[in-house]
Amino acid sequence: MSYAETLRAFAAELAAAGVRDVVVCPGSRSTPLALAVASCETLTTRVILDERSAGFFALGLARVSRTPVAIVVTSGTAVAELMPAVVEANLARVPLVILAADRPAELQDRGAPQTINQVRIFGSHVKWANELPLFDADPATIAHVRGTAGRAVATASAGPAGPVHLNIPFREPLLPDGPLTTTAADIPERPATSVIAGVPALDEDGLGALLRGMAGVERGLIIAGPDDDARLPVALAALAAATGFPILADPLSGLRTGAHDRAMVIARADQLCRPGPWLNAHAPQLVIRTGAMPTAKPILEYLTRTRPELIVLDGAGGWREPALLPATFVHADPAETALMLADCFDDGDDRADGTWAAAWRKADDAAERAMTGWLANLDEPFEAAPWPALAEALPDGAVLWSGSSMPVRDMDAWLPSTDRAITVCSNRGANGIDGVISSALGAAATGAPTALVIGDVSFLHDATAIGMARQLGLSLTVVLVDNDGGGIFSFLPQGQPGVPVAGSGLPEHYEQLFGTPHGTDLPKVIEAFGGTCRDADAHDLAYAIREALGKPGVNVVRLRTERARNLALHREVAAVVQRALAGLL
Repeated sequence: MSYAETLRAFAAELAAAGVRDVVVCPGSRSTPLALAVASCETLTTRVILDERSAGFFALGLARVSRTPVAIVVTSGTAVAELMPAVVEANLARVPLVILAADRPAELQDRGAPQTINQVRIFGSHVKWANELPLFDADPATIAHVRGTAGRAVATASAGPAGPVHLNIPFREPLLPDGPLTTTAADIPERPATSVIAGVPALDEDGLGALLRGMAGVERGLIIAGPDDDARLPVALAALAAATGFPILADPLSGLRTGAHDRAMVIARADQLCRPGPWLNAHAPQLVIRTGAMPTAKPILEYLTRTRPELIVLDGAGGWREPALLPATFVHADPAETALMLADCFDDGDDRADGTWAAAWRKADDAAERAMTGWLANLDEPFEAAPWPALAEALPDGAVLWSGSSMPVRDMDAWLPSTDRAITVCSNRGANGIDGVISSALGAAATGAPTALVIGDVSFLHDATAIGMARQLGLSLTVVLVDNDGGGIFSFLPQGQPGVPVAGSGLPEHYEQLFGTPHGTDLPKVIEAFGGTCRDADAHDLAYAIREALGKPGVNVVRLRTERARNLALHREVAAVVQRALAGLL
């Protein structure tokens, strides 16, 4: 019996539930699924050869489009290759729908080729997992498939958003004997399963309890961590203005970039929160935190030392608090909660111009002047230099993606506050360095001008993804910071003086285990996969970035640096900022 009707119903239900994009990896057992989604005219299907790249591409596309993206893979290890992207999507709250084809029950656990136990393979890293029956034309099967597809998309999208997994077995023959074309007219007006969910809001008692905790607090801070909620910048700006609490804004929070009121946004918190006389004089009584934990380790250490009262706003019912402080978790929508709190303060009070707020704003301005002045006088390559250059070069509507490890830390320290509507992203759910190029290409698939800053080790992890750009007709500008190894380790204890290797000044085994120089000719790798590469130095970096933006394909601007010198330069600028802050006391 033909199961083409069930396949058409499945594809139509995905579209009705809100899926617009499907990433397909080539495979045999997934043939029915691949044909079904490719034959649905309202689904955009992109084919990506490597499952690991496909997972991260879908993640980048889902994050920037703010819509669920489906991924079709064949059976066996192809499914396991999605694990890193699934883990990231789970922790970063990005909606993905994994559609994994499988062998039927009679081939399981019998040594059949390309057959592994795929049921619940992702364990706790997905929000929901289910296995569909073999597709046939029975009306009950069609109804069940429709309802399950709708539930999968709704579950992936509901807060906290995240990945779901449907395991779908198929028997041979894999080519359906009926038509698979699904037109826009075939898409149901509403999916078989849909969800209407209200925004979790505080009642009067809950709001009153929060206000009592804030009563009389003069030294408060708002710490805005990584978050994708587009409503949050306006809401937190209103709360900051009403309370006089400055906002320590992570670059991934959405607070640093955009047309909202940024008067209370502190962009240089990475430097301001480092130990010193200025920080010692500015301990907070209360901290309101949103989003994931900020990138800047000095902020976490600042909280651990000062131990303020802590309020964590998390409407998705999370428990994200790695500082191990006593905390009040508010499981209500953060943007709505911030606006409700702001409305409770007297409009006549000039809290935003109070002593506490003014001190943080003056310190932020002093750090800004010290850092930009220092950089302007620097006549050598510096790994953080791409961030102010990109903030200046990128247009409204652009996406700026950061690699993990050292680039995201430099972005936190050096990306300025700007009124340009730039979406800033990084895979900071699990903080892995794999799949970064693929994620940035997924963002570029939305049509937004997209730039990526990445280190050489992370680049090598995902270099094959460069070929994706030409295949899919995408444009990506990459600033490649090449220090021939793992630069982040120079800042960590294992890179500090210990038992040095004779004549090297480095601890024993450091280069072998952590520095890991690879000696790869990166321009040749880039060109082999169809990209272009040019070297830039301190004098022409900004020009090279502007020239690369918008060109077809992957265009790489390489900034070559030296790891030990980079550590010294970071220490130098930190000292410059501390001197500037000391002048404020």
